[in-house]
Amino acid sequence: MVYLFSEMLSFVLIMVFVAFFILAERKVLGYIQLRKGPNKTGIAGLMQSFADLAKLVLKAKTYSFQYRSLFSLFGVYLIVLVSMLYCNIYALYNLEYNSPYLLLMFFLLTSLSSYSILSVGWGSNNKYSLYGSLRSSFGAVSYEMSFMCFLLFIGSVLGFYSLYDSYFSYSLYSSILLLWPIYLVFILCSLCETNRIPFDFAESESDLVSGFNTEFCNLHFVCLFACEYLIVFIIGWFSSIYFFSGWLYYIMLMITIFFFLWSRGTLPRIYYNTFIEFFWAYLLVFLSWFILIIL
Repeated sequence: MVYLFSEMLSFVLIMVFVAFFILAERKVLGYIQLRKGPNKTGIAGLMQSFADLAKLVLKAKTYSFQYRSLFSLFGVYLIVLVSMLYCNIYALYNLEYNSPYLLLMFFLLTSLSSYSILSVGWGSNNKYSLYGSLRSSFGAVSYEMSFMCFLLFIGSVLGFYSLYDSYFSYSLYSSILLLWPIYLVFILCSLCETNRIPFDFAESESDLVSGFNTEFCNLHFVCLFACEYLIVFIIGWFSSIYFFSGWLYYIMLMITIFFFLWSRGTLPRIYYNTFIEFFWAYLLVFLSWFILIIL
């Protein structure tokens, strides 16, 4: 009963955070572009995300259902399930559940999210959605190698796989010189996992209209959009827990979250062939040499 309550509370709190995270992103993008951003709905625009949610949920649309739509809906429900399981990891951590299997579960969920994007894009009756999902799926093969190398680094350098132990372990400070390059690689791969610029090939507004979610609106679009930002928070929390212990964790969590906001309004989108070449020809070689040094 306590576990179920903790999981539901974690989900509600994270979704409230997502609402204000979306608002913060729009405000940051506004200031980057020398404009104010949302400032009319509620006090200083604080209710803008909730107004957008009500508009999307209540907005009616007539669907022309086809057999491929089943795959598209499956992708939506899969990303919702993945997000709920992410909240499950967060709840278990808050309940001081000490198990190395949480790390394995985290990397399993990062792989499942790419399948949801592929299913959504392939099931849509739109070529832009299909192209976006294919780009994302082929890219997932590249950056997930780095995620697996990250798993090896944790076991080799830190000597444990537990999320709960990482927060209270002060041996991280003695390994900080080894972990900083891996932290940067992990953040780079996280940009790919969360479809953020410069690796937002699943959406690419200038190339693919809106990418894999072009044909979605109302509640289904809310699910895709909210789950994407929920995963951004979970990955930022995960990286801060593993690489920074004690009071430094809270500071790095805010810095990591702000980096995801700042990157969208600052970094340029790279070519897809450059993205593939970078991960296979450069990053994989770097990680191979680095793991040999550690081992």
